[in-house]
Amino acid sequence: MNSILLPLAQAALPSSRTWFDNPVIQRKLGDALIETLSMTFASGALTILFGLLLGLALVSTGQRGQFRNPPMYWVLSQIVNIGRSMPFIILMVALIPITRMLVGTSLGWQAACVPLTIGAIPFYARLVETAINDVDHGKVEAALMMGASGTQITWGVLVREALPILIQSATVTIITLLGYSAMAGAVGGGGVGDLAIQYGYQRNQVDVMVITVVVIVVIVGIIQLVGDMLSRLVNHR
Repeated sequence: MNSILLPLAQAALPSSRTWFDNPVIQRKLGDALIETLSMTFASGALTILFGLLLGLALVSTGQRGQFRNPPMYWVLSQIVNIGRSMPFIILMVALIPITRMLVGTSLGWQAACVPLTIGAIPFYARLVETAINDVDHGKVEAALMMGASGTQITWGVLVREALPILIQSATVTIITLLGYSAMAGAVGGGGVGDLAIQYGYQRNQVDVMVITVVVIVVIVGIIQLVGDMLSRLVNHR
């Protein structure tokens, strides 16, 4: 009789086990978080660099640019449009040969940085074009009257005046990359997204799924807070 009642009594007692006792969370969450941050900020830095240059090229060859070139602008604009319209998961699979050529593998966070960067550059470039086109043209004319060179106008007037918006756009882009990095886990990209799919979804571990979502939400909040602070800091209007 005791052998029957004892298991029933133990089952009736509340369990002291918490979500953080899950070995997956204890052993894998830290590494997955580092992978997510690494791929997000590595691809984010490359995206901001090349996206800024591409955006400036769009502005320079556009209607208000210093080097108006409608055919060149059309070509660059179409490249940006095609890049922005490509779903990331399809882009990631399509770029596997290029990823292997550049990184040596199609798995891991380093490999995920290639499609993340290529997919986000057109997105940020269009935001850069919009931000710089909103700069008061009178300031450009004033700089021209003072004898400023094309480089001085680009970096000293256009980029400087649009810097708060550029930082806000970079913040949006990095947050978007964070979301894409979670999606990269579906095809072996690693990171928190990979953890959520492998254990939270496929093995139905609700605690892993909830904690990974909370971690991503916290990271997004921190990125947005830092971006807002930097934008206000450089805003001299």
